[in-house]
Amino acid sequence: MKRVNHYINGAWTDSLSDETREIINPYNQDVIAVAQEGGAADAEAAIQAARKAFDAGGWAKTSSTERGAIVRRIAELIERDREELAELETLDTGKTMEESRGDMDDIAGVFRYYAEIADKDGGEAIASPIPDSVSRVVREPVGVCGQITPWNYPLLQASWKLAPALVTGNTLVMKPSEITPLTTVKVFELMEEAGVPAGVANLVLGPGHSVGAELSSSLDVDLISFTGGIETGKKIMQAASVNVKKLALELGGKNPNIIFADADFDTAVDQALNGVFFHAGQICSAGTRLIVEESIHDAFVEALKQRVEAFTIGSGFDDSTQMGPLISAEHLEKVERYVENGKKEGAELVTGGAKPSAPELADGFFYLPTIFTGCTSDMQIVQEEAFGPVITVETFRTEEEAVAISNDSIYGLAGGVWTKDTAKAESCAAGMRMGTVWINEFNVYFPHAPWGGFKQSGIGRELGRPGLDEYTETKHIMQNINPQPLHWF
Repeated sequence: MKRVNHYINGAWTDSLSDETREIINPYNQDVIAVAQEGGAADAEAAIQAARKAFDAGGWAKTSSTERGAIVRRIAELIERDREELAELETLDTGKTMEESRGDMDDIAGVFRYYAEIADKDGGEAIASPIPDSVSRVVREPVGVCGQITPWNYPLLQASWKLAPALVTGNTLVMKPSEITPLTTVKVFELMEEAGVPAGVANLVLGPGHSVGAELSSSLDVDLISFTGGIETGKKIMQAASVNVKKLALELGGKNPNIIFADADFDTAVDQALNGVFFHAGQICSAGTRLIVEESIHDAFVEALKQRVEAFTIGSGFDDSTQMGPLISAEHLEKVERYVENGKKEGAELVTGGAKPSAPELADGFFYLPTIFTGCTSDMQIVQEEAFGPVITVETFRTEEEAVAISNDSIYGLAGGVWTKDTAKAESCAAGMRMGTVWINEFNVYFPHAPWGGFKQSGIGRELGRPGLDEYTETKHIMQNINPQPLHWF
């Protein structure tokens, strides 16, 4: 039985309360690890370690080239231990090994990208309007960063926060989801091996109501970066106001995927499935809101139905599995309630809407891929994020109507457009109020491009240069090279 601990000030430690939590495999509910269950006191110890490392340590003063070299080494270690990390991720989340291996490649890419650009920003010279003066703008680390990551992509989301924070000279305390901590723990072991100094990167395991709350409200934390649900995000915003922390929030989405009649039909069907059913729909950018041109609606839905009813559902370690389980019993119940609400609202259930009947899946948190048609924007099932393998289908007749439907949401994370008409695609992309719009593509990320949302999908950006800038403060330095008395007084 694997036992996982906190990592505070360069040491692996037990919880001050001696409490632990069992980590289970969502495929069969086997206990795969026992994790420390931290609380506010553990979080405070980690915060103070990070505070001391920032204020009195040398990390922020280390050259960006040296910090970049350490982060590059982390990428190399992730590549070395790719298979072990992928196995841990599949055990922890239930996703297929193919997905987990792909995640590890992306994660190594994130660390490598930020290592490569760590020393590429030397500041900006400004032409000063004042005679005999020089002026420049530089970026400096924010300070102590609290980082809270979700359970659906535990290590991928952690990498989006860890890499830019480290290369910019910050110190940090990370709280992974209490139900999927295993790969994050492993990467902190790799960070230690790579030479990250004691106190710079700290890890506290435990629930949001204690560990997360302490990070959000602490006067010694300068920035809080959170990926998760919208209600928790609102609470973090309130708690962070105590010292006006910098905030970076990614709070999910209800993402539209517009299918025009002139799109390549088979490709659009295939990609619509890929946009939703990876990791059983437990993706913040899942294209669960299909918006299909009326003339192809019936054919498109029938093609979707035939494909999803042929899905292979099972263990992520089985090479034939296409979709694994949901993360927990509680989340399974949430998806079931969501589907029942859809039925009550009048949406037409085309397929799915139940747990699978196969006896070999009885111990896991499985749910059949589900399709609803006859949906409209005023339905709760269309507006709220199910975070499961559920598609709702709406129809449109004109481009303007499609864009209006896509924007009818409190969210604005991502969306897609499928058409062979380039001008129409660009027009739709311009009108869609989202942080990312894919044209003839869906759910593609890479570290060079920023990620984040409009409206209630969040604040700030991760990845790309903007993801680096989130972890810096901008400072203007002006120097008078020929100071003279003013004779004002």
